[in-house]
Amino acid sequence: MPASQHHPVDILRFNTCGSVDDGKSTLIGRLLYDSKSLMEDQIEALERSADITGGGQINLANLTDGLRAEREQGITIDVAYRYFATPRRKFIIADTPGHVQYTRNMVTGASSANLSIVLVDARLGVIEQSRRHSCIASLLRIPHLIVAINKMDLVDWSEARFMEIRDQFEEFLPRLDMKDVQFIPISALNGDNVVEPSKHTPWYAGPTLLGHLESVHIGSDWNLNGFRLPVQWVNRPNNPQDAKLHDFRGFSGQIAGGIVRVGQKVLALPAGITSTVQQIWTYDGPVQEAFCPQSVTLVLAHDIDISRGSMIIGLDQLPGTGTELHAKVCWMHQRPLLRGKKYFLKHTSNTVQAVVSEIEHRINITTLEPEPAPTELGLNDIGEIRLRTAKPLIYDGYAANRLTGSFILVEQGTNATVAAGMLHASREVVKPENADYVI
Repeated sequence: MPASQHHPVDILRFNTCGSVDDGKSTLIGRLLYDSKSLMEDQIEALERSADITGGGQINLANLTDGLRAEREQGITIDVAYRYFATPRRKFIIADTPGHVQYTRNMVTGASSANLSIVLVDARLGVIEQSRRHSCIASLLRIPHLIVAINKMDLVDWSEARFMEIRDQFEEFLPRLDMKDVQFIPISALNGDNVVEPSKHTPWYAGPTLLGHLESVHIGSDWNLNGFRLPVQWVNRPNNPQDAKLHDFRGFSGQIAGGIVRVGQKVLALPAGITSTVQQIWTYDGPVQEAFCPQSVTLVLAHDIDISRGSMIIGLDQLPGTGTELHAKVCWMHQRPLLRGKKYFLKHTSNTVQAVVSEIEHRINITTLEPEPAPTELGLNDIGEIRLRTAKPLIYDGYAANRLTGSFILVEQGTNATVAAGMLHASREVVKPENADYVI
């Protein structure tokens, strides 16, 4: 049986962040270049652009800074995604901007990350943006953090300077909910301690950046307690021949939490009806069990009215439910968030109408302390709000499950995504004893 039926593909998603000109794009370029993850045409394009943007020297930042405005200004504006693999792991990288005005882009790029790399310029030490991005990583519940102290070659590879910056960073770490933090001295431009160990840091005994990315344990990052399957579509045979071979009605989606097994009792919401899992199908064929974040099709023992937006759950570790929601949001639009404004709220595969009933406070992103209740939230603000939805939502708190605890707000009329949100746990929990059990 293929290995993919037993274990999810080992993919590490990470983002880079830090202040302007800390070397985020150069670091990613160095990772791709030194790990031999570039195609010949990419290398040729770098060499052709060297005389234009790099003064005759290959500019590794051009691998991620693809917009013309980015190359002309030498800064990152939008989130750039890159993919590469080593024999030990596959990687998805999000290169996020360092400017304060692009906080929303950083939130977007980091929303699905397992790990965040915060770059610190060795000459400048820990500055406001270093704290800001670390705090955002903490708010987004990113479980692993690397503090890459870059441009060490410009401070003569001073161990004392490295330790000084480490001490500065550790002063505010207690405010963050970060349990796995690794400090690495590097030079992204020259490649020291990025892929290969540097001869300039005999005093550093830790792993290289890539070595840590390859070995950091992410298996426990996914929530494997409490089965959740937001239904994306109902799977039916497409033609008569398929119907003869597979005459079933399956429910497809990506598992957002927990483990499901053949023979397990499950509850379909909002219908409130239970059934038993009869078959589990994956791309590779039928399996006896599956878990987050695999994409599957479930065949149930009973014909239940389930459609897109429904959620199939296990009978343990039950989710919350309700129409009164409490959440943190990052506001992403030029027009401010106002109390009483109506939006579409998209949560997993479900879309409902919602109204902002209260703006509780704005969060000072540098200290994580609440500020007095504002009348509105502006572009890039992060704050606590309360929402009222047109129908009950089935969800978990973001702290327990990042997939079923997150949502976006969409402006009605323009369909513009205006906010990303993180739900607090509900006081009201789904009660399966009230369900109409199928026998």
